[in-house]
Amino acid sequence: MRTPNSPHISGRWRRIGSAAAATGALLIAGLGTAAHADAATPHKVSSKAIAAAVAKAHVQYSSVCGTTPKKGYAACNALRVTGGTTAFQEEQAVKKGVKPATVSPKASSATPTGYGPSDLQDAYGLTAASANNGSGQTVAIVDAYDDPNAAADLATYRSYYGLPACTVANGCFKKVSQTGSTTSLPTANSGWAGEISLDLDMVSAIAPNAHILLVEAKSATDANLGTAVNEAVKLGAKFVSNSYGGSESSSDTSYDSSYYNHPGVAITASAGDEGYGAEYPAASKYVTAVGGTALSTASNARGWTETVWKTSSTEGTGSGCSAYDAKPSWQTDTGCTKRMIADVSAVADPATGVSVYDSYGADGTGWNTYGGTSASAPIIASVYALAGTPGSSDYPSQYPYLDTSALNDVTSGNNGTCSTSYFCTARTGYDGPTGLGTPQGLAAFGG
Repeated sequence: MRTPNSPHISGRWRRIGSAAAATGALLIAGLGTAAHADAATPHKVSSKAIAAAVAKAHVQYSSVCGTTPKKGYAACNALRVTGGTTAFQEEQAVKKGVKPATVSPKASSATPTGYGPSDLQDAYGLTAASANNGSGQTVAIVDAYDDPNAAADLATYRSYYGLPACTVANGCFKKVSQTGSTTSLPTANSGWAGEISLDLDMVSAIAPNAHILLVEAKSATDANLGTAVNEAVKLGAKFVSNSYGGSESSSDTSYDSSYYNHPGVAITASAGDEGYGAEYPAASKYVTAVGGTALSTASNARGWTETVWKTSSTEGTGSGCSAYDAKPSWQTDTGCTKRMIADVSAVADPATGVSVYDSYGADGTGWNTYGGTSASAPIIASVYALAGTPGSSDYPSQYPYLDTSALNDVTSGNNGTCSTSYFCTARTGYDGPTGLGTPQGLAAFGG
């Protein structure tokens, strides 16, 4: 069991027996990142052969911030693949006619083994927007503790994928404490450093022309993280991503008014990684709660397919009906009289995870594959940034509800068992695990 205020946090191990069985939708999984020159298909490979390879995929993964936090604290929602073979590795192996490489528990890969920027942009209809939008916008990342290698690791990720440089020197990247200091930073923490790397890389992948502000709370208390959100807004960020959460409490409504009520700012929060059940601050009526999916390539018109991310009865995207937070006026589902989680979603399944570069990790350092709703929250914050500055009096969490046709509706899978079906089971239209769906361009994220 981790101690929430300890500077070193170790994760617990998890195992997925089969990527195909775990997600329920990995019929054809692939990765076409243009930057991977060595991943080019040497000969035509049938979808059946790829599906057979993907079915063999199995991974172990761990939570980089440990188990459920105690009251008044939050844990990050980042999951790092630590062993086995990912669907990407299996697919690339069958294309090349070789034995798939494996991920070592104590060392990361020399090259990426998850989705890269071009994959994510293509999956969510953002290729043109990512190339042309976002300039002049600032996406803030709020996390706990310090990642001393954040700037260097960000540079490595962006260089590998051919993205524009984003450095302190050119004014694109800035790291501050929850008080705004650039010199008096929190204690370094290897667990949260992995979370920070994931967040920075996802902003880079989706909105490579945007500036990035990293605000580091001095600890993972709800109050300190909330103070960091306020600092991000004070410094001018109109888009703030929060990839952490903890159990709900009667204090949540006061936290809402103190930390998350910022009209004109798009604030996203991870729905959680422990399956069905509400988490805060995703339950705040002022944020966009972001659920998680399993994302894989398909032979349909979109070229991709998604289902609810679920590994087991206790591992998968969060969702649920808040016990404390009032329902926002734009949320109209009838089964929950209070705030319902989630609003929208994006990829989060570690078996179909994203590539991240982190050199300050507790175990493997370098290239890793990450999942968790810690990936989906910064993705959605960055989509908001591509869509443009929110109206000064708007709560951008309402935007997706104004144009539901501009989202990919996720209609299969579940994240657990619940008394009201759509709280935990995907369906046509709104459901808890995936909300209204995943991005299909920008139309659902602008005012």
